[in-house]
Amino acid sequence: MLHLRPKSLPSLFESVALLLFTIVMISVFITQIQSVPHVPILLGILLMLTYGFIKRMSFKELQSGMIEGAQTGMGAVLLFFLIGILIASWMASGTIPTLMNVAFSLAGGPWFLAIVFAVTAIVGVALGSSFTTAATVGVAFIGVAQSMDVSLAMTAGAIVSGAFFGDKMSPLSDTTNLASTVVDVDLFEHIRNMSWTTIPAFIITFILFVLLSPDQQASGGQLSGIREGLADAGLMHWSSWIPLAILVALTITKRPAFISLAASSLVATFIAGIRGVLEWSALWTTWFDGFQADTSNEAVNSLLTRGGMNSMLFTVSLVILALALGGLFFKTGIIPAILESVQQSLRSARSVTLSTAFTAIGINLSIGEQYLSILLTGEAYQDMYEKAQLAKKNLSRTLEDAGTVINPLVPWSVCGVFLSGVLGVPVLDYLPFAFFCLLSPILTILFGFTGKTLTYKENEQIEETKIAQ
Repeated sequence: MLHLRPKSLPSLFESVALLLFTIVMISVFITQIQSVPHVPILLGILLMLTYGFIKRMSFKELQSGMIEGAQTGMGAVLLFFLIGILIASWMASGTIPTLMNVAFSLAGGPWFLAIVFAVTAIVGVALGSSFTTAATVGVAFIGVAQSMDVSLAMTAGAIVSGAFFGDKMSPLSDTTNLASTVVDVDLFEHIRNMSWTTIPAFIITFILFVLLSPDQQASGGQLSGIREGLADAGLMHWSSWIPLAILVALTITKRPAFISLAASSLVATFIAGIRGVLEWSALWTTWFDGFQADTSNEAVNSLLTRGGMNSMLFTVSLVILALALGGLFFKTGIIPAILESVQQSLRSARSVTLSTAFTAIGINLSIGEQYLSILLTGEAYQDMYEKAQLAKKNLSRTLEDAGTVINPLVPWSVCGVFLSGVLGVPVLDYLPFAFFCLLSPILTILFGFTGKTLTYKENEQIEETKIAQ
């Protein structure tokens, strides 16, 4: 979006005031008025249009900003529709019920929340996608928490923490590849350097979830009742593992996420049709309306009635509005003016690192798109790291620590809207328990302030020489 800038930029005071006012307005509407995010974001769009008119910009110019802003999220929008289909088809094929059954067997032991975090982290690394992890294993664990009367907010916090650990550390992850590519750093060097902040954040998060896990384990009768209900639904079958195996295989072989999700959904639908779970016409209907469970156990019905493109429409509409607002922030020069002013004041390695982190966080708050927080911040700060004699891998690490993992904590962001919709838990409810996502930026800011774990260019050259020898 950096090309979406006017010929003359507004003043820094004007830009900061408008940006803060818009963010505060959206926050007040969501937290105090209990409004859906769509309303304040649309008001923000109207506010920025008015500002553009005052600056004598034509509606055609402003409209192009909104359209180009919204276009940046079209890839995510298409994936949202496919994930809605994936959930519905995996319900019909028995894949998610089977995962739920496995999750129930794990839930019978101690440290439930810590297990949720660890399992979703492992799956996240394997799949390289926080969305897919949350929509599959995450949905299964939410169902387990509902049946055990465990806090859904804590469970969602554990799921989000684990999913974004995987999204951050997996070599298959889009954001991990993007962060390393934007600043021209070797992928595995980038992952190794992230370990300085990610491993401590993982350990602290695991310990916190151990301490927060319920003291009493779920009774055998409580768990067996739900598991019997799942078995009586007649969805679980050995073939239920095939869609998951296909998704993992396609992901490992680095097929596009769109192709992987579509192929897995098609296979799951055909498996359900061949097994006679539903009539073929009803199966294709689930792609839009979602899977509707019909058993004698109401608890099981509530666990299994999910998915469909229709369930994603709330998310899609919000993402389009949020990105359109982000486009206006650039078209009117608000964000370019702030970035330009910040760059001119940077001198030391400490100030460059801290400014990078706060810029990535700020873009997440103002635009709500994690890819843009990585792209825009990476493009804006590369020269600053060169001047500060800092190795580029410091920049790529900060982009992930303060860019990737912050997005699910913003109620109007792409990740926040998606996760709250899929897990059924509002962002502000799970936010205090998404420990990994909260700790990652704190640690990168702390290390940036103290200078610990930062690599300077001369030290990097010495390390490269040792490796070559």
